[in-house]
Amino acid sequence: MLSLYQSKSEKELFVSKNVQQLPRFPEAVTSKITVDDSQTYQEMDGFGASFTDSAAYLINQVLEPKQRAELMKKLFDAEDGIGLSVLRNPMGASDYARDFYSYNDLPEGETDVRLERFSIAHDEADIIPLLAEAVRLNPDVKLMASPWSPPGWMKTSGSMIGGELKPEYYSAYASYFVRYIEAYAANGLAIYAVTPQNEALYSPVHYPGMIMLPEAQSDFIKNHLKPQFVKHQLNTKILCYDHNWDKPDYPRTVLEQAADEVDGVAWHWYGGKPSAQTEIYDAFPGKEVHFTEGSGGEWIPPFEQAFSNVMRTGIEILRNYSKSYVLWNMALDENNGPAVPGFGRSTCRGIVRIDQGTKELTYTLDYYALAHFSKAIRPKAVRLGCSSSEESVRSVSFRNTDGSIAVVLFNDGESSVNIDLELPGEQHPVGIGMEPKSAVTVMMKK
Repeated sequence: MLSLYQSKSEKELFVSKNVQQLPRFPEAVTSKITVDDSQTYQEMDGFGASFTDSAAYLINQVLEPKQRAELMKKLFDAEDGIGLSVLRNPMGASDYARDFYSYNDLPEGETDVRLERFSIAHDEADIIPLLAEAVRLNPDVKLMASPWSPPGWMKTSGSMIGGELKPEYYSAYASYFVRYIEAYAANGLAIYAVTPQNEALYSPVHYPGMIMLPEAQSDFIKNHLKPQFVKHQLNTKILCYDHNWDKPDYPRTVLEQAADEVDGVAWHWYGGKPSAQTEIYDAFPGKEVHFTEGSGGEWIPPFEQAFSNVMRTGIEILRNYSKSYVLWNMALDENNGPAVPGFGRSTCRGIVRIDQGTKELTYTLDYYALAHFSKAIRPKAVRLGCSSSEESVRSVSFRNTDGSIAVVLFNDGESSVNIDLELPGEQHPVGIGMEPKSAVTVMMKK
């Protein structure tokens, strides 16, 4: 049985069609797409976004209960929704929070090396209830966590803005991770993976952040974080870097110095090319690849370019060994916020938009683009070989645990194209006509 999901325009997003063929275009070029199940690559964890403080507040407090229930189902239910299965949350405030906070905030001049005043009480209001509901709707959900900043008292700046982690607090900061993981576990939430620092080569001047050079990150992971995980019998994975494709020497350095303690590398899309993932994967076989943040926004304003970016880049992320594809805010408001005080005007886009005044809920293009992947490529799916005779047609294919095969196609050209999709075990190709900049996902179930 074949199912086809198609997106062609802003008004026709993720339309389901249970048909054998899509109409073809006379005189259009034909691209042969071949799925080769003798070639296998990475196993998927899944797709998702982040319940930042802002996103969690909007969903949990601004929406009416009926709206919230409907949204959570459409996000996480695999049958009635798109089955998102990876959530990467900030550990404390990020740029998208209503205020600055960590889990160990102290008056100026005070320290708490033994973390006696550690508390995740902030998260218990909105974030933890939504995470618990996501896991209830989809037991396959995996939770990742990344700090934008340690508590200010641990840093050279004395603030969550700027500075670096003081070496004398490396051990205390490792304990901070342990306390976070254990506190979440006490709420029934297992933390699957952490990164030591979000965007470790960028120090923003108006929201939480910190420089953590590769040598410092190697030292912190090897001599403090991993030993603490071992001591407390934590199986949480440690992913290094958590920054853009344009600086692959950073994860290379960390893996050269702390390979035994690092499970993989986390990447963002704000610089460089996805091929950096394969470069490091080939250099360090066995280390996982994860894509942990990419945001759309007003810098790519027209629908077509923005949708194309999420589809095009998503396919290339997966073709370069990533086990996850995680966009940024799950929800933002009509002003692309809330953001921390002093942030200025936000230009990012959420998976959904929630108008704080009217409570109107809008599913953005990111929701529908993620649907092309997440609805068909389920957790533990294995990537298969997939080739295209036309460079403009981008493709990626997976086999799910139930034996079904999912193929995501995106026509990145300026002209319509006809597709002959050759699937394993099928005598005849599936015929698909694709308009320029359109996406089609094909599901073949035995």
